[in-house]
Amino acid sequence: MKIAIRLDDITPDMDWEKFRRFEKLLDEYRIAPLIGVVPDNQDPSLARNPKMKDFEVQIQKWKEKDWVLAMHGWKHIYTTQKGGLFPLNCFSEYAGLPRDKQREMILDGKEKLQKIGIQTNVFMAPAHSFDKNTLFVLKEAGFRYITDGFGDFPYEWKGLTFLPIAFQKNKDIEKNSGYTTLVVHTNTMNDKDFENFEKILKTHKEDFISYKEYLDVPVKKQSIMGRSKEYAMATMKRLLVTLYTLKTGASKKEA
Repeated sequence: MKIAIRLDDITPDMDWEKFRRFEKLLDEYRIAPLIGVVPDNQDPSLARNPKMKDFEVQIQKWKEKDWVLAMHGWKHIYTTQKGGLFPLNCFSEYAGLPRDKQREMILDGKEKLQKIGIQTNVFMAPAHSFDKNTLFVLKEAGFRYITDGFGDFPYEWKGLTFLPIAFQKNKDIEKNSGYTTLVVHTNTMNDKDFENFEKILKTHKEDFISYKEYLDVPVKKQSIMGRSKEYAMATMKRLLVTLYTLKTGASKKEA
């Protein structure tokens, strides 16, 4: 299994200490990930530090390391209780909103990223949640890739290329073939999380690829059966996470 990494919730006011700690690991193992930048963060849960004043300079440094930048939603504020087409969560910034409203959100987000030096055709939905209107507007706005879905290979659907994420991290990375993405939220990582991830990097160091390599993997067509299976898997994972949090009393995080 070839493994790529995506980092969610990148904002000027994120927890930079934790991010730098993870960045150091990536640099040590020479892995260039995908990073999802929120164009206009209004989510207080992501604001962990005062805003970095030279964020544009930092963006340029990531580019120089061949990191791929994605648009991670708009304001990262959940506006509906919809799971959309990939219901890993039952809340969304986009799913369920009219097409015109979604167009306004996506175009404004794209413009804000362009002002800080980010030109991207990769989209990362907050909570992994989107609907057909989202996909229509993304394609209309020039986006080409969605970093979501389940499966072992990139696939095409609705004129966009979907780059699947891991369904069960520890099981997926042990497969003998295919591709997957590990989703990382550095803001919420603790010491144990860092230790576990470093073990994965050491054990599978020959399996990791840059996200640019992932973008170049040949794309397969998504069948109706494949869509149905993916929807069922996302629903099942959401229910399992809900049951786990109820049983353990742990706080439920975005899947």
